[in-house]
Amino acid sequence: MDHVTPPPPVPQPESVPPQPEPDQSGTWPATPPALVLPHRVLKALLGAWALSACSTEETEAVEEHLTECAPCADEALRLRDAVGLLHTDGSLDLDPLLRTRVLDNCLSRRPAQIPVPDWAAPYDAETARLDALLRDIGSSEWHAPVRLKWFEGERMAHRKTTVAGVIGHLLTVDGLVSTALGLDDPLAGSAPGVPRRGPGPVLAPTARTEAYWSAARLPPTRAVREPWREQSHSLIRTVSFAGRGVSDLSVSYGDFALPLQDALVDRAFECWVHGGDIARAVDYPYETPSAAHLNRMIDLAARMLPAALAGRRRAGLAGPARDLVTAGSPGRSLHLEVEGLGGGNWYIALDSPAAVGSPDHTVAQVALDGAEFCELLAGHVPPVETAAGQRGDREAIEDVLHAAASLSRL
Repeated sequence: MDHVTPPPPVPQPESVPPQPEPDQSGTWPATPPALVLPHRVLKALLGAWALSACSTEETEAVEEHLTECAPCADEALRLRDAVGLLHTDGSLDLDPLLRTRVLDNCLSRRPAQIPVPDWAAPYDAETARLDALLRDIGSSEWHAPVRLKWFEGERMAHRKTTVAGVIGHLLTVDGLVSTALGLDDPLAGSAPGVPRRGPGPVLAPTARTEAYWSAARLPPTRAVREPWREQSHSLIRTVSFAGRGVSDLSVSYGDFALPLQDALVDRAFECWVHGGDIARAVDYPYETPSAAHLNRMIDLAARMLPAALAGRRRAGLAGPARDLVTAGSPGRSLHLEVEGLGGGNWYIALDSPAAVGSPDHTVAQVALDGAEFCELLAGHVPPVETAAGQRGDREAIEDVLHAAASLSRL
């Protein structure tokens, strides 16, 4: 057989690696064996694999391992899902229902070991709702004008501030509850007459707010949100861990005092009212509290009405007592019927705060909607404009409606 010169090798492009050639016996070299790695190394490579950062051999080894190891396969799936969240073309805004779903899921697995007391639940809910509103507004809206309204004596009072100013007001008045619990006073060292450490004079809510606004060198900004938010969280944590006896702890408001359980309901009511003030200023939807929480707020106001009525009588702003009775005995009463959400029936003692309201001693009745009654309690409408169903003693009706409005304050 003639000798045949083999053809020259075909040139390969520079970008293509040289191809294997058969040896002198005409056989092709065997394929390199697959990379064999221990389980701990393969598990450590899962993160790099999810990011597509493994070499070809490592990728093949990991993917072969995932077909045999269920725990690593689950972890790899979670890591791949997490990588999808790293894309910057999606919205970073959290689902507003995320917190609810997470809490529901957690509580379905294991109930809370330290639950929030029932009487603190309205404050917990209202601060959370207001915080959600504040989270959604823009930087410029913190300086939106807000007109605060309340009833003072025989007239409506007004005060202009901003959204940030309202939160500063809530921060300082909530500080009355903080100091009663031994927590920090937000006014400490920053307002005249309030020491940096230790107990100081108990200023009434209006005086505390004025001191806070006056002490600031610049108008409040959105920076006030964080201390207000942290203070509300501290209050909830403290009362939740404190146990049953703390509910009767006295909280001084300067010229009167409330048990802690009533003080937190009062703070919940004011938080809701001022949340509505802010919402109107920034054109934001804001709903009323739940029926159970609203009922607690109305009940507190109804229990405070006899003392408020007695205070107006001492100031010459209400009619004289007509039928004084011994403490704890039933006396002349007004039947307060609140309709709708959170409503109910209450009997208000008319002649002495120590008397007991009684259906059998009713001399007048007032019926009005729950939302309308709360507007009256907040001082947003004057008593003479309250569209209420009225029957019986006209003087008693007028005195109670004015006493309800007098519960409002800055």
